[in-house]
Amino acid sequence: MEKNWEMKHFKEKGIVGLYVFLRVSVILLLLLEIIRHNWNNVFICVLTLVLFLIPVILDKKFNIELPSVLEIIILLFIFSAEILGEIQNFYGIFKNWDTILHTLNGFIMAGIGFSLIDILNNSERFHITLTPIFVALVAFCFSMTIGVLWEFFEYEMDVIVKTDMQKDAIVSSISSVKFSDNKNEPVVVSDITSTKINGKVNGEEKEIIVKNGYLDIGINDTIKDLMVNCIGAIVFSAIGYFYILRRNDGTFLHNFIPLLKKHKRQNKKE
Repeated sequence: MEKNWEMKHFKEKGIVGLYVFLRVSVILLLLLEIIRHNWNNVFICVLTLVLFLIPVILDKKFNIELPSVLEIIILLFIFSAEILGEIQNFYGIFKNWDTILHTLNGFIMAGIGFSLIDILNNSERFHITLTPIFVALVAFCFSMTIGVLWEFFEYEMDVIVKTDMQKDAIVSSISSVKFSDNKNEPVVVSDITSTKINGKVNGEEKEIIVKNGYLDIGINDTIKDLMVNCIGAIVFSAIGYFYILRRNDGTFLHNFIPLLKKHKRQNKKE
């Protein structure tokens, strides 16, 4: 019954083909990873299948309807981040994969923040009418807050679990007061050809040579992720702002705005 309702939801959206393709792809990969006894990837596949149900849960449990365009973006984002990014290592293969996804994340999170405020703004139980610019600002702040919390999570995973979610990078120049003999004056070292790391790898003493620079431990990645998250948040906040101003004109902006179902019906009547 639940499964039939799930397929009915995507059929009504006209995106059942995409959903079936993505879900079958993940299930086949799940079976393959079970055969390989790669339990980390098995967990990622199961998590992806659960995340695919987000639009259905929003529709059935919270009576929030996502426009088809936004729903497609969310499904592709989940598949690209978890399956292509983590399991197929697109983060390592394609230089800007992480950047693209963090930009989309900023866009999607701003959409969620915007819809929450806009729904409250149109609720009969909420007696304060917020201006379009304030709603857009709240959407932007919501997206940036989620972005910062995610970077906190990446940092803690790298420190505690020893992952590399922040994606270390090779940097060829540095500016630091550590080289200034306690004068608090930054010394610039450029065109770094190599650096040397001495330590233990799997309990054995080893020397690792880093060519063409030094190993940045995620700072550049974190700041870049927050910057592109900001760009995505600004884009959606601008869309939300103009949507409120032109709510009933039937423009393409409706393709990105989640609505309570009763509000959607009211908008159609108006």
